[in-house]
Amino acid sequence: METRFKQVLQGALSHQGFRRYFANTSWLLAEQTLRLLAELLVGIWVARHLGAEQFGALSYAIAFVAIFSTISKLGLDSIVVRDLVIDPGRKDTYLGTAFWLKLGGAFLSIALVALTLQLTSSDHITKIYVLIIACGMIFQSLEVVAFYFQSQVQARYISSGKLVQLALSSLLKIYLVCVDGDLKWFVLVSLVDQVSLAAAYFLVYQRRRLGSFFQCHDVTIAKQLLRDSWPLILSGLVVMIYMRIDQIMIKEMMGNKEVGVYSVAVRLSEVWYFIPMVITSSLFPPVINAKRVSQELYLARLQRLYSFMVWMAIAVAIPTTFLSSWLVTFLYGEAYEGAGQVLKFQVWASVFVFLGVASSAWLTSENLQRYAFGRTFAGAAVNVVLNLMLIPRYGIMGAVVATIIAQSMAAFVFDMFTERTRGMFYMKVKALNPAHVFQRT
Repeated sequence: METRFKQVLQGALSHQGFRRYFANTSWLLAEQTLRLLAELLVGIWVARHLGAEQFGALSYAIAFVAIFSTISKLGLDSIVVRDLVIDPGRKDTYLGTAFWLKLGGAFLSIALVALTLQLTSSDHITKIYVLIIACGMIFQSLEVVAFYFQSQVQARYISSGKLVQLALSSLLKIYLVCVDGDLKWFVLVSLVDQVSLAAAYFLVYQRRRLGSFFQCHDVTIAKQLLRDSWPLILSGLVVMIYMRIDQIMIKEMMGNKEVGVYSVAVRLSEVWYFIPMVITSSLFPPVINAKRVSQELYLARLQRLYSFMVWMAIAVAIPTTFLSSWLVTFLYGEAYEGAGQVLKFQVWASVFVFLGVASSAWLTSENLQRYAFGRTFAGAAVNVVLNLMLIPRYGIMGAVVATIIAQSMAAFVFDMFTERTRGMFYMKVKALNPAHVFQRT
């Protein structure tokens, strides 16, 4: 039996298709891991250098633009990749059409940023910083190059370009810290990041001699792409509001310093959010396959996944709760001491985030995307309303409470109200029992 297993394993490893996908995934994973580490470590250095007031101003500008960046992207990422896989012969037409759509979306987003800024209480300098960062959306139109290489399962070309850009960005930030650079230079680096990434995309594409797509545009395909992508635009916009609106509201109600303190806590709590993505992508296919065997096995594996998610999040939250103040002071310094108290509670939102990622995969498998969008929209609305009620009275701790309640409503409570998802609500309640993690399926 063991010999047979080794033969099967060796055969799989020697299979050309397996090696191709394994290499592609390895490049993506390596690039994401290095980016996470670099952004965390260099980000800590930048935050210590700028101090809570200026770091809060930078975080506010980035969060403000992030909400509108979903509009500039037009939800085309997966749609274009899909069409390139289905019809590779029309590569230039799809890439060119997507490029011009995204470029138009970028200018529309910048206009919306400029108009929305007039409704805020931000000073003139902060508005300029926001607009500078927003101009980077113009260069995101060259992301279409990445779509092509994704469709060809050739992540190494794009990942290598991204790593070069990451190194450049990190070195620039480190240099600015060393020469005691002002906030305006770090704002400009955010723009340079987008320009250099676009340049990396373009150079890789040209180096591979893949032709030119800039002169290609098809109105029919443009309409088709937009028709397919508009639900993704709405979904992406709601998700980004969900994730970033608290920083904007804290700035409007309290000030830049409080945004800086809150942003540090958010960064440390969100650093773990890659875990549910990795776990779900690895463990959900066996869950789906179990459905072909029996409904009982399918539900048992799904229950085990939910339980694993809950207790993985708890395993992260418990030590973070006790070490939060020390961790913040050690990494960011005394200027951010207040973030320790925020992190102590903010990290518990990860329980619902982990559950939400797993249940989103289930909703997709059951063709319940509309419900997925509905619960995200409702969660974002709850978050905004609670922020309006709690921040004026409790400060940034009010934003923490609003986030935890909104996350719990979206990932947990809302399932109770519809017949199709009520069974999932009970499964998530059972997930609080650690025994389900170790059940054999």
